[in-house]
Amino acid sequence: MVHRLTRQDARRIAVRAQLLSGERPAGIVETVDALTVVNIEPTAAIAPSADLILWSRLGWPYQPADLVRLVEEDRALFEWGGFYRTMADLPLLRPEMATRPHSREAREWLAANEVFRGEVIGRLRAEGPLRPADIPDTAQVPWRSSGWTNNRNTLQLLEMLVLRGEVAISSRDSGGRLFDLAERVYPSDLPAVTPEAAARERAERRLASYGVARGKSLAQPIEPIDVGEVGEEAVIEGAPGTWRLDPTALANIDDFSPRTALLSPFDRLVFDRRRLEEIFAYEYLLEMYKPAAKRRWGYFALPILHGDRFVGKLDAKADRKAGVLRVHALHEDAPFGADTTDAVHREIRDLARWLGLEVQGVPEA
Repeated sequence: MVHRLTRQDARRIAVRAQLLSGERPAGIVETVDALTVVNIEPTAAIAPSADLILWSRLGWPYQPADLVRLVEEDRALFEWGGFYRTMADLPLLRPEMATRPHSREAREWLAANEVFRGEVIGRLRAEGPLRPADIPDTAQVPWRSSGWTNNRNTLQLLEMLVLRGEVAISSRDSGGRLFDLAERVYPSDLPAVTPEAAARERAERRLASYGVARGKSLAQPIEPIDVGEVGEEAVIEGAPGTWRLDPTALANIDDFSPRTALLSPFDRLVFDRRRLEEIFAYEYLLEMYKPAAKRRWGYFALPILHGDRFVGKLDAKADRKAGVLRVHALHEDAPFGADTTDAVHREIRDLARWLGLEVQGVPEA
């Protein structure tokens, strides 16, 4: 059976699966569990992405300190590969960890630095948690790269050991990440899962978080955006090719409760730019890496979701010294009606209040 979806169906399934309809989730762990991953990109032009992603779902009940507690004290969540995940998903990642690192160059570098690895593990065992700068660089062979990791041997080793599941990120503070032995961060009584079962369950969970997705898409270094053959086949009106559909997403498809949300550029609803254009007919590009003169929408413009459509981008910056959220521009993809304008302005004011800032550039209600 091939399901046939209108674009509106697909949009509403996608929005609902990402917890961005009117029915808000109950808490942080439930949100991360449903999304499967929350991006940790720390750029704080407005707020770090993890905070924006969780606030856009939970609203006012969300406080960043609660996320920190769940990661660093309760250990209900953990950090791996640049994402927060629920600790319940760790068994599904163990088979993936066993294959890391993937590149031949990295594997050869690890083998050449076995003594260095032992010294780092020993230092963590004796003194952890530690920052990379706290651990002497005694690498036998330096890491060579054309990028910023060149010769940053301790950090590079720690990153690889985290991906392998031997080391874990214990906490974060203003100085960055602190690393410790995985056995002191991860629980020891988690079940073993075969690679095949883990891969399938991860794909099923990923599809549930998307609602509808491509079976195959662009490869990603850590977290895939495609889902393989799980779910059921679907076609979407006006979108080429076939898709995979989470069959549970069809329940109550016509009972959609809309709301307005300001999203992080790293939100999973907008991360797959091809899917974003095919389902939502929405063009978006993160421009923080572009020269200012070449930006169309701004350094860290937030996609604006209104109901089941993206309607524009918010170019704003949190000026914490001045105590204001400065709205530089509100880009309307098409002219807003009065109701859309009111809803977007209300969401911007809510964001400013949540940040503890006054809003500048949006009229008072």
